[in-house]
Amino acid sequence: MNHRISSVGEILTAYNGDARRDAELLLAHCLRRSRATLLAHPELAVSSEAALRFAALMQRRVAGEPVAYLIGEKEFWSLPLKVTHDVLVPRPDTECLVAAVLEVGGRDSKLSVADLGTGSGAIALALATERPLWTILATDVSEAALAVARENAARLGLVSIEFCVSDWFEALAGRRFDVIVSNPPYLAAADAALAASDLRFEPRRALVAGPTGLEALATIAAGSLSHLNPQGRLFLEHGFEQANDVRTLLERAGFSTIRTHRDLAGHERVTSAAAPA
Repeated sequence: MNHRISSVGEILTAYNGDARRDAELLLAHCLRRSRATLLAHPELAVSSEAALRFAALMQRRVAGEPVAYLIGEKEFWSLPLKVTHDVLVPRPDTECLVAAVLEVGGRDSKLSVADLGTGSGAIALALATERPLWTILATDVSEAALAVARENAARLGLVSIEFCVSDWFEALAGRRFDVIVSNPPYLAAADAALAASDLRFEPRRALVAGPTGLEALATIAAGSLSHLNPQGRLFLEHGFEQANDVRTLLERAGFSTIRTHRDLAGHERVTSAAAPA
């Protein structure tokens, strides 16, 4: 009995714009082929079983569930990362944070780095890939998130990263680093985006900082000097409207050389600062 109902090209013809790209990714996942293969061979047959799986995934996508959760993977810094509902979906804007940190030292440098709130491990893994001599500690308050990060490190063969359960600095007593980096929660609890976008499928604890959205940023700014070496650097990702507030927090904490970096859209997305000498 022939179960083929259509071809790749016939199925994808029904979609345009962003929906077309989502459909390509989801159909490729169902067929266990690359997206490039599908685009190069629209004549490929699609079985009825694969078509049903694809239709179910597209329904979930139409409801707003991120593609990364549907296929279980997201590329970040050219690294294929496993993602689950226990971690945020890595975003291109966070690559701006990675790029800023890499400016601190070249490939032959030897620095100690703490990545606070690592989630999927995206930042720590990108840094370890580019700077193999750096000593990196990746922390998260969520053991489930750390399990994902550890699996990603193992899949990529990056075995030198240390992982630790910690609520910000809780487990770091007596430890100091050359660099502290974090993409913490920075949304306010009442932010309308939490209910009106794909964000409603992501772990709320990793998104919401508190009533103002600045709570986690303030905690990290206030506590980092106790864990940075002299002239050590702090890098914080934040909302594009929070740059002024973050700079103020860092000034009050005693940092200097405060600089804000823009993301791919030109928004103020990352702020860095130096500890006293």
